[in-house]
Formats: sequence, C-alpha cells, structure tokens
Amino acid sequence: MGGQDRGVHRRRRRSGAGLHAFAVVLVVIGLTAIGGYAVRRHPELLASVGVDRTVPAAMPPVATAPPVKVAPSPVPAAGRVPPRISYPLRGGGGFRTADTAGAVAGRGGELLRYRVAVEDGIRNVDVERFAREVAATLADPRGWTGDGRWRLQRVGRDAPADFTVLLTTPVTRGELCGDPSDRYTSCRNGDRVVINVARWVYGVPHVPDLGLYRHYLLNHEVGHRLGHGHERCPRSGGPAPVMVQQTLGLHGCAPNAWPLVGGEPLAGPSGQYDDPIPAGDH
Repeated sequence: MGGQDRGVHRRRRRSGAGLHAFAVVLVVIGLTAIGGYAVRRHPELLASVGVDRTVPAAMPPVATAPPVKVAPSPVPAAGRVPPRISYPLRGGGGFRTADTAGAVAGRGGELLRYRVAVEDGIRNVDVERFAREVAATLADPRGWTGDGRWRLQRVGRDAPADFTVLLTTPVTRGELCGDPSDRYTSCRNGDRVVINVARWVYGVPHVPDLGLYRHYLLNHEVGHRLGHGHERCPRSGGPAPVMVQQTLGLHGCAPNAWPLVGGEPLAGPSGQYDDPIPAGDH
C-alpha cells in the first residue's frame, strides 16, 4: 500500500491538472475496494481531492476457532520404567526361588506342583514377578489346564514340588540340559524345566510377538514334563502345535503359543525337523 501511495504523488506533481482528475478516479476506486482501511491510514488523500470522509461500516471480524490445546506427552515418573534384563553368559550357579504359593489352576485331572527360580547373575528380574508370569501362562484356559486333564499349582521354596521352572543363563542352560554346546534353546531335563534367559529376552526372529513367544516357550517345555514329545506342522498356513520346535522354525505353520486352539487340543504328527541350532545365544 505504501509503494502505491508514493507513485500517485509522483505522477500528480509531474503531469498537472489532467492527471489530478485521473488520480481522483483512482482514489475513489481504491476506496470502493478497500473501504475504511484507507480512511484510517491516509485521511489526507480524501481531503486533497474533496471526497467525503464517510465510509461504510467495517465488516464484523470473522470468528476464528479457538486454538487446539495439545496435551503434552506423559513423562514416566522416575522409577516407573522397568530396567532392561541383562545377564552374563554364565551365572553364579545359585538360584533365587519365589516364596509365594498360588491357587490350583484347572478343573480336573492330575495335580502337579511346581516351583519357580531365577539364577543369580540375571539382573533386573524380580523372581516373584517372573513366577506370576509363569503361573499366568500355565493357568490360562488355552493352556495345559484347559481341557480337564491336568491341574497345576505354584508352590514356595520349602513345599514339595513335582518340577521346577528355572530361568537360567545360556551356559548354565547347557549344563542343566546335558548339552553344553547349545546356548540358544531351552529344554526339559527330568524335573527341571529350563528356560534360557536369552530366549526370554530376545525371542526368535520369525516370531515377532515376544509375549506370544514367551507363552509358547513355557508351554512347550512344560509340555515335555507332562509327557509330550516333539511334533511337526500338520497343515501349511495353520497354527503350529505347541510341541513343534517353534524356536528353530515354523515349517509353513503360523506361530502359536497354546496347547488348545478353539477350545480343542491341537496336535501334529510325531517327530521333529533337522533344523540347525544357531551358534551363540542370540
């Protein structure tokens, strides 16, 4: 707007009366277009050309929506974020055993009692919390207690138990399972259900859901304690029976953590695949 004003004044001084009339026309056109804005900013133009200062009433301001308030992202309070589990290849050899007993899971069948323990050296694993996770998996209605053939109960350190679920370091896993060269898988050996902490932490690449894999890991190894052997994939694209060695491969099946699928036991042909065991722990 300021540049246009200066141009009008320059042309009026240079061209005389003829251009004066032309300037009046320009001013009137400008007033028609911009209304009260010119009156407020340049009243001297109106006085110089004899135009009445009365202008139409200003348009009411356009209503604008109130600004959207974006809630800040919650910041976890100190101590609320659980630290990451860490472990050495070989633990201390001792175990911390959960003290709390649980309710009997299952509506019928033989009752087996089990303890839960975590090897010394595995850091940032609360043994009581781990024991609750084990118990929740084994008590799930899709699990071994869901069809009335088994009942399972978690007991404390001093109570008689039929088997023990152990969370161990990779080297200890090899020693307890009688296979020192294998630091990757988990196993069942006698009354010991050995869960390799490396698999608990990292899972396996072909099962992206770590929670599902952990359920599978517990159900598979406890399944051995209940007398089940390895099985093969019964149908490509269908869920894998829990006794398939899903840690090493799926062979056309989809990952599945539970002995019961759709309320019915899911089994495959007896046998196992000749899958290689990865070197190292992950």
